[in-house]
Amino acid sequence: MLCNSCVKFVVFRAARIDRQIKQRQFIKLIKSLNATRSISYSWNSSTYTARRTMMVDTGATAKGGPVVDISLEKDDSGGYASGGWKSEDGKLSCGYSRFRGKRATMEDFYDIKTSKVDGKTVCLFGIFDGHGGSRAAEFLKGHLFQNLMKHPSFSTNTKLAISETYQQTDMDFLDSEKDTFRDDGSTASTAVLVGNHLYVANVGDSRTIISKSGKAIALSEDHKPNRTDERRRIESAGGVVMWAGTWRVGGVLAMSRAFGNRMLKQFVVAEPEIQDQEVDEELELLVLASDGLWDVVPNEDAISLAQAEEEPEAAARKLTETAFTRGSADNITCIVVKFHHKKAEPEGSQQG
Repeated sequence: MLCNSCVKFVVFRAARIDRQIKQRQFIKLIKSLNATRSISYSWNSSTYTARRTMMVDTGATAKGGPVVDISLEKDDSGGYASGGWKSEDGKLSCGYSRFRGKRATMEDFYDIKTSKVDGKTVCLFGIFDGHGGSRAAEFLKGHLFQNLMKHPSFSTNTKLAISETYQQTDMDFLDSEKDTFRDDGSTASTAVLVGNHLYVANVGDSRTIISKSGKAIALSEDHKPNRTDERRRIESAGGVVMWAGTWRVGGVLAMSRAFGNRMLKQFVVAEPEIQDQEVDEELELLVLASDGLWDVVPNEDAISLAQAEEEPEAAARKLTETAFTRGSADNITCIVVKFHHKKAEPEGSQQG
């Protein structure tokens, strides 16, 4: 006779296998239709649905066309969700995956947008990991990239635009919350691709890495209170860093930079660290993720796992699942971007 827990496990595994088969069949059907627009898939323990998520925002950038939201999905069930998208020229494809994991609530958000600015294609990818609540992360999803695209110096001085937009959006969020008793915050790790130039900006302990000629390279450094330069900055501002299970600002916050966190704002700033580089044929892969992934998956493992999958959505799902099976106790959200240098048709190569 099987015990109750054994029966529950067998039922769970059977349902999971059946669901995975249905998902594979559904994705195969979509691909057979040669769909070129973004399709997102989300499922919980008993159902799965698919819906088209490529939507055009009614607004436009200051110097360009409309902003296209690749993923406007909101998963209220807190279940597992993933989706994918490919650029019209075939040079770029991306996949995203999110899972509430062992947390009671989902505080991670992501954003993916594309547009044209001054004749250049712009793609924006962001991971926002909330703490103390989800409002700050949700605010960033709704405003950060929109604000950036409208910055007057976006085309001429992208680094300055990113830095000023991060800090202005932080002030906007704090102002929106001034009459509440909440004091939540959020990380932001973003990658902005302008033509063939990549800008990676980070606040907090979410992280962005790339694969270049097969080698994992971090393009952001986690903002932890015990980082020598961060500790010096905090203490110079009159703050303290102390051990409380881990190193924390004022014994409270386990990161040294964040959006929100009004009570610690003097020490916990939203000024991003920014790295930039040209996109060449050696750049194969870009991975952005919340610390729910990085707590248990080293950079090298993340690149290896992502490269083993042909489609970036499958890669994002693989990373999320791996983090969970390795014991991550946090929300887990990631974006995988693949660069297809050899597959792109050169402009003007086709003769009429």
